Amino acid sequence: MGRLKGDLVATGLELIETHISWVFLGERDVFKVKRPVDFGFLDFRTLEARQQACEAELRLNRRLAQDVYIGVVPITVAEDGRHEIGGSGPVVDWAVHMRRLSEESRADQRLLHGALELEDIDLLARRIADFHREARCDEATSAHGTPEVIRRNVRENFEQTKGSLDEYLSTSEARSIESWQLDVLADEARFETRRRAGRVRDGHGDLRLEHVYFENDSISIIDCIEFNERFRFGDVCADVAFLSMDLAWHDRVDLAERLLSTYARESSDYGLYRVVDFYESYRAFVRGKISSFVAADAEASPVVRQRARAQARRYFMLSLAFERPPLVPPRLVAVGGLIASGKSRTASAIGELLSAPVVSSDRLRKHLFGRGAEESLESKAWSGPYSHQSTAKVYDALWQAAESVLSSGRPVVLDASFRTAAMRERALAMSTRLGVPFTFVECAAPRETMLARLAKRESLSGHESDARPGLLGAFELAFEAVEELPPASHVRIDTAKPREHNHARLRALFSA
Repeated sequence: MGRLKGDLVATGLELIETHISWVFLGERDVFKVKRPVDFGFLDFRTLEARQQACEAELRLNRRLAQDVYIGVVPITVAEDGRHEIGGSGPVVDWAVHMRRLSEESRADQRLLHGALELEDIDLLARRIADFHREARCDEATSAHGTPEVIRRNVRENFEQTKGSLDEYLSTSEARSIESWQLDVLADEARFETRRRAGRVRDGHGDLRLEHVYFENDSISIIDCIEFNERFRFGDVCADVAFLSMDLAWHDRVDLAERLLSTYARESSDYGLYRVVDFYESYRAFVRGKISSFVAADAEASPVVRQRARAQARRYFMLSLAFERPPLVPPRLVAVGGLIASGKSRTASAIGELLSAPVVSSDRLRKHLFGRGAEESLESKAWSGPYSHQSTAKVYDALWQAAESVLSSGRPVVLDASFRTAAMRERALAMSTRLGVPFTFVECAAPRETMLARLAKRESLSGHESDARPGLLGAFELAFEAVEELPPASHVRIDTAKPREHNHARLRALFSA
């Protein structure tokens, strides 16, 4: 196989080595060859196994990068003994043929050069949420989300690093990671709840920044796990946590939290906060394990091995760090008011300031009724999807989402009308029970401003809120004045004032 590498490099192709592949880069094309290795969790020692892996890689990666994966091509031997791509001689190996993507468009490079923006993170989170929504979810995938299977994976990680972990961590540090991960898994209910809710799916399995490319307002995500279903089937949170962990590894915890909050919002999956710290720690350990394999690989170059050794140490330490509380302390912020009073925009601004997820009652209502975020549920006031009974279910989901986020030690922002004293008192009671600060932000605006906003909304083809001008009167009659809360917990914002003015006030109140 050394001859294969030499022949293909001699054609002018640049070689990149990973622990399982040789990747040959041309000006416009990429050819990826599986190395004939056996790591236990994969076995590429036979030609047939490598061909099957190439075909699986093509099929699975087309889910997230349709126009990047071109085909599977043979590696042949010419009469003079030279290896060729797609030649006429005997087939001695196989390669995945891909379109070469611009390195400048890769997410980790954009981050390095300060070009990865919040809007990019939001676009990526939506892309992943859409992918997971359509991903395979059945008995076979679900079986990989049981506590027993996850526990087996955790123990396997520590078994496979038993002889090398002491090169990177002290005995107490290694023991702390293992015991913490197993202790979290001892609370089996949180993982079973995820599985029963259909959150265990056929995902990507290796979602990292270096696999994400931004091209012309679209995203291509490459290199999913094709060689072992056990590493690809899992909780969707395990997928997202791989990417949030990677952002944290690059010292951008703010972007990691933004990714989680946008994904939770787009998928209505706030339950992920009950397991995300575990999966981030787990993913960091897996990356540390793989880096340690590369560091010990005698066939890898000294430069590659040295870099891998440093990366392994950093990943293992990050795995340990996810046991610690988040940087921003938990607090509950409820944003309420009449329709078109500016609640959602205000909630979004607070969410950005706190790096906190925003839970919208409008989106939860659409989700509960099986509709997209901008599909209409329009009906008369207090009827159908907006009946008192339906609204009670929406608020139950709101409280459940809030508790999931707060239980992870993070702040949360609730975006709903909170039109009754009982609704607001329940939010206050939750904060008291969980021992976190509470603030109710009441949004207000002149009636003519709210009517103008509602009229503008009516002209749009789609909107998260179904509120229209004719409903304002009913909401005004139903909204109970805020008199039950302690003054220190109640903030009133006139959203008709200049945005800069209100944002400065919010920054003073909620800056993380």
